[in-house]
Amino acid sequence: MKRIKGLRQACHFGPTLIVTAIGWIFSNHYWWEGPAYVIAFGIFCGQLVVGWTNDLYDYKDDVQHQRSKKPLVTGLITPAYLRKWIIFMTPFSFFANLAGPLGLKGGLVYMLGIGCGIAYNFYFKFTLFSPLPYAIAFAALPSSIAISKQITPPTWMWLGGALFGMAAHFINVIKDMEEDQQSGIKGLPQRLGKKRSILVAILLIALGILTLI
Repeated sequence: MKRIKGLRQACHFGPTLIVTAIGWIFSNHYWWEGPAYVIAFGIFCGQLVVGWTNDLYDYKDDVQHQRSKKPLVTGLITPAYLRKWIIFMTPFSFFANLAGPLGLKGGLVYMLGIGCGIAYNFYFKFTLFSPLPYAIAFAALPSSIAISKQITPPTWMWLGGALFGMAAHFINVIKDMEEDQQSGIKGLPQRLGKKRSILVAILLIALGILTLI
């Protein structure tokens, strides 16, 4: 039970459930309830990989800043144990998505988003282009489901997804911004600072809403 709790915390369970729920809503719209649950399961598996790699890569930084809610810091799980699950879940998530209702094209588009999430964890979070993986990943999620039904994703879907994704990036960074700056993490929000990042997030959300009107 201790390890299960640690794995759950390490995957950033709240955001993982939100993304999975969004995927289920789109899947239920384009397919129907049965395949929607299968697609949601594949989406969930991909999100586990993103969350787990994030916690594993940030382990030393989390220790430095004494982030007591992190399972690797508290000892609920060890880096070696988490690494084993990442090695298992990465190919499994590919199989779960490509062999499921998303099919080859839709599955690859969704896994592109997962690849962007991993790329953010290991590289983009330190660069001026840190919002880019969020934009691609959030655009890919609903688009992959439309593509699985041979439907060209409408502009509002991928553009709105990209805008909301970038807004999520700015909002997510704000709470740890000072610690990130101390650690030399220089993504775009950290370079802009809290006040300007909040303004950018509000602007991106407003633009995202406009795409839906």
